Amino acid sequence: MKADKHIAACRALREQPVWRLLASRHGPFVIGLLQTHLLESENRLPASVFLERIDRDLEELRARGEDFPQSAQTYIAEWLREGYLERRFPSGAVEEEYEVSSSAAIVIRFISGLAEPRIAATESRLAVVIQQLVRLAEETDSNPETRVASLLSERERLDRQIDEIRSGRAVLLADSQALERIREITALADGLASDFRRVRDDFESLNRELRERLLDDESTRGDVLERLFAGVDVIGESEAGRTFSAFWRLLTDPGQSATFDGALDQVMSRGFASQLQAKERRFLHGLTRTLLEQGGMVHEVLQHFAGSLKTFVQSREYLEQRMVNQRLKDAQRAALALRDEVRTTAALDYVLSLTGSRLSSLSQWLLYDPSLDAPPGGMQNADASPITLESVADMVAQSEIDFRGLKANIRAVLDERSQASIAEVLISFPASPGLGSVVGYIALGSRHGVLAGAEETVEWRGSDDQYRAARIPAIYFLRERAHELV
Repeated sequence: MKADKHIAACRALREQPVWRLLASRHGPFVIGLLQTHLLESENRLPASVFLERIDRDLEELRARGEDFPQSAQTYIAEWLREGYLERRFPSGAVEEEYEVSSSAAIVIRFISGLAEPRIAATESRLAVVIQQLVRLAEETDSNPETRVASLLSERERLDRQIDEIRSGRAVLLADSQALERIREITALADGLASDFRRVRDDFESLNRELRERLLDDESTRGDVLERLFAGVDVIGESEAGRTFSAFWRLLTDPGQSATFDGALDQVMSRGFASQLQAKERRFLHGLTRTLLEQGGMVHEVLQHFAGSLKTFVQSREYLEQRMVNQRLKDAQRAALALRDEVRTTAALDYVLSLTGSRLSSLSQWLLYDPSLDAPPGGMQNADASPITLESVADMVAQSEIDFRGLKANIRAVLDERSQASIAEVLISFPASPGLGSVVGYIALGSRHGVLAGAEETVEWRGSDDQYRAARIPAIYFLRERAHELV
């Protein structure tokens, strides 16, 4: 059946993003949002801005009763998977940027053409076809006589037009015809701007294809490898590269740019241009900038792919990847050789240790906040060490303290008062050895003093000439027991 070929082609196209978007239940929702934010206003948006705008539109749609239960981030991720969006990280950018894919752009322009249909068979379109056909016939004619005759005929026509203009009989286009032509020019220019996405996709496919050929070529030197080592810009010298380079030279030529800008300014100053829609006037005013931006982006992609491919070869990285690719093929061939000998349900006496890693986007990372790990509350006072009078006595037994001098100090204080605490004794006789004197007084108080059941603060100056203080049990020495300190 002759229709088989067409049916197979349609089935293949049905799996492409263009057909899927047209057939999607949420197609109007996706097309409307992408057209609003990434075609009519701007061509690219930072991820945060795009997410915020989609989230705001979703809230407005839900307020009107529309059923969109998922978040903006979920929908954007789905559009990326389906091929309606493209995500890039341009050099120098602080975050990822989103733009409409070439497939989605085709759908949006197709739907826009259905919403605002134009007459297909216009005079201006037919004139463009005739002019281009005549020009092609002339420029491919190898007969010098016919070419000269054509140029003479063209000169006669131009002379007649000059005479008519000088005599005041110049014929101007009617506003309706001029409006028709400028809209035809706008449609052609709009299609030209959208072609840049497809050109960029072609370069990406070419880059992948060349890298695959480098990895799959099992010979020592393949055609691509030989040309790269010879210094040839393989991507730039490809058919797509040469075509775009010629277009880019024409677009950036100062003479052509000046002619184009001057003609555009003159046309927009004519009276019929006021009948254009505001959207059409904005497009024409920004046409030069749009073409340069889109073309510049493709030019950067072309240069980047050409440079990265050379680096890929010069660094010998392709050799490592070729080795991995070869080992994978060897494993596949070995598996095919055993497929008739080993059943799929048979148990294998082999343990394979699986490895993996958890990947996440940088946008999902959270900044570390040290305050979250700070201990609650302020500084707490530590509890007193569990030191008893008995443990102090043990420490004293192992130390060298001048107890004779300490006893003399206590007796001197008791000569003036009936009782005295350790703190009062230290006021009259400061602890010259430091902490050892305090410990000695506590040891004497544990045997010859009276424990009051309270605490007091004692101070002393250490060997480093620094004053220190401590809380100790309140122990009093009594005059009637002074004879025990002899």
